Amino acid sequence: MEASALGPARRGRRRTRAAGSLLSWAAILLFISAFLVRVPSSVGHLVRLPRGFRLTKDSVKIVGSTHFPVKVYVMLHQKSPHVLCVTQRLRNAELIDPSFQWHGPKGKIVSVENRTAQITSTGSLVFQNFEESMSGIYTCFLEYKPTVEEIVKRLQLKYAIYAYREPHYYYQFTARYHAAPCNSIYNISFQKKLIQILSKLLLDLSCEISLLKSECHHVKMQRAGLQNELFFTFSVSSLDTEKGPKPCTDHNCEPSKRLFKAKNLIERFFNQQVEILGRRAEQLPEIYYIEGTLQMVWINRCFPGYGMNVQKHPKCPECCVICSPGSYNPRDGIHCLQCNSSLVYGAKTCL
Repeated sequence: MEASALGPARRGRRRTRAAGSLLSWAAILLFISAFLVRVPSSVGHLVRLPRGFRLTKDSVKIVGSTHFPVKVYVMLHQKSPHVLCVTQRLRNAELIDPSFQWHGPKGKIVSVENRTAQITSTGSLVFQNFEESMSGIYTCFLEYKPTVEEIVKRLQLKYAIYAYREPHYYYQFTARYHAAPCNSIYNISFQKKLIQILSKLLLDLSCEISLLKSECHHVKMQRAGLQNELFFTFSVSSLDTEKGPKPCTDHNCEPSKRLFKAKNLIERFFNQQVEILGRRAEQLPEIYYIEGTLQMVWINRCFPGYGMNVQKHPKCPECCVICSPGSYNPRDGIHCLQCNSSLVYGAKTCL
């Protein structure tokens, strides 16, 4: 998780308010809502993409080994690379009368009987729609003659095939507002209106705003006395799922790029609140954003049953790979935890 501060650390200047000179509640809502038409769309690129996203493009064909199981990573609900039933040495060699027989976690694989797993005429194994339950050890038995005169040779090639998912990554923001008295209903109304405005701001990006925490506290200031402040914590995440339809197919609609655009819009939204407040001649409203308090962190999480492990999966270091037997992930963490009683792939509990 990487953290970065948005804006200066200094606190915004406080102004004491006189009774009878406050804006009405309706005016406050209008004041905040006005930012929506002032915030232009922004374009940006987030270069920190999980490296696992390129696996199926760069490794379209995977060869085996007679010495150890070769690890293969397939994105959940996607087509797999071609898993070849040959070694690197035999890949470009002539094989006389070759025969291929594949066995998986559920036994022998026959293409005619299996719509999701197919065996090509050259013995390659291809998955059309990879499911969690397909993860496991796969073995190919290869028989061939190097030449017509030689005897039949037999090889056994093993592959450890894992489902993986994109990380559930999102931005988490915190911000502080000068508030009405902590028991005031205006604070609750303001909180709802703020989330509504932010949600509308990101509507075209298919991003979701979720309020994680909202608390009112009394803060003692050296020169301004006791102040009421609202402490907001909210997240911004993509609405995409691996099964659901994508909002669009253009590369600019990738979740990471849309999240980056959402971050820019939120930054502009809060910065323009400071600009507008600074141009006001009259006194401040009862509830207003405190300059410099917006903070942002980028968070990676794996879904239950998946985790990251750069030592075990060095070729897919930023992938959320399905937990192997002997491990589990019960919640949105980033690691599979040890569980000796777990005997399945993708365990979410340790029984």
